[in-house]
Amino acid sequence: MKTKKVELNEITKVIDPVASMPKNDWCLVTANDGERVNGLTAGWGAFGHVCNKPTATIYIRPQRFTKSLLDRSDYFTMTFFDFDKYKDALMYMGTHTGATEPEKGKNAGLTPCFIDGDKPTYEEGRFVIVCRKFFCQQMAEESFTDSSIVDRSFPGKDFSYIYMGEIVAAYEVIR
Repeated sequence: MKTKKVELNEITKVIDPVASMPKNDWCLVTANDGERVNGLTAGWGAFGHVCNKPTATIYIRPQRFTKSLLDRSDYFTMTFFDFDKYKDALMYMGTHTGATEPEKGKNAGLTPCFIDGDKPTYEEGRFVIVCRKFFCQQMAEESFTDSSIVDRSFPGKDFSYIYMGEIVAAYEVIR
């Protein structure tokens, strides 16, 4: 994979930090625990500045296999794709589990690879953000001030875990 390192202020020119994930720039959040690599499609997330660090925040349901890898890893990546071209692959990655399908990325038509040594990503991505995990906490029903969100977004009470990562690098994939 050939990449070009980009400054964070440059990456936000092509990835809208507010509108991307909910609309049509879903990303794959991928973690590597040293033995297994797995990614999942993320539709919830945010970019910001927390604890004097440029950050990416992701939300992962407790039953997702990628969560178990992320809990054992110090880093995760966020890989953004040409949505129109890779929508089917992103749908596949979001609806299949790596727990029973170790080759999920390949089965989705993607080519797993590594960046910065051992940080997992995919050859077909357009942009890769590498994050060092520094915070994790599960959402709690009593913390919602609008209970309608709980009923609408968490009918099974499977509250997501919030992970914050310091953005340590951003890359544009060169084709």
